[in-house]
Amino acid sequence: MEAFSDGVIAIIITIMALEMKVPHGETWVDLAKLWPVFLSYVLSFVNVGIYWNNHHHMLHAVKKVTGGILWANMHLLFWLSLMPFTTGWMGENHFASLPVAVYAFDLMMCGVAYTILQRQIIKAHGEQSVLGSAVGSDRKGKISLATYVLAIPLALYGNPLLAGALLIMVALIWFIPDKRIEKVIHRSE
Repeated sequence: MEAFSDGVIAIIITIMALEMKVPHGETWVDLAKLWPVFLSYVLSFVNVGIYWNNHHHMLHAVKKVTGGILWANMHLLFWLSLMPFTTGWMGENHFASLPVAVYAFDLMMCGVAYTILQRQIIKAHGEQSVLGSAVGSDRKGKISLATYVLAIPLALYGNPLLAGALLIMVALIWFIPDKRIEKVIHRSE
């Protein structure tokens, strides 16, 4: 499951990179016209990287894989696989309201899918398992989901830049890998 997920995530990042087109022209002005595409790529690269990093840490707590875990993992990979599309649409349209809202929705669904995967793993291993102990109430996850939910109407109803700032804020709070799982694994060893 880990190798398959790593491969899919690598392909997602590759597709996003291939979507960035070379500017037509040789001046700084020509290059500067691509700033929205580049900025959306950077944000998405960071987000996909955060999911990959935390997914990798979470799978270290997995001792057995069930059908529910496999399907929950596919659910996460589905929403992550939409990142190249939502990223490209947002960048090409210079962070217009609807593309930002769709991007925020995709990130929200990635968060929902990650939470479902986490719950499936805890269900299979027990609340007192490494992951169950590490996640606890998952305040950080809940705050992230609430922020994504807030960003969607903000983007739709006239403030896509503030919505984008909220999305960046969520990425920043997850940028440093979640140490909860590592701490519990080290305590149990």
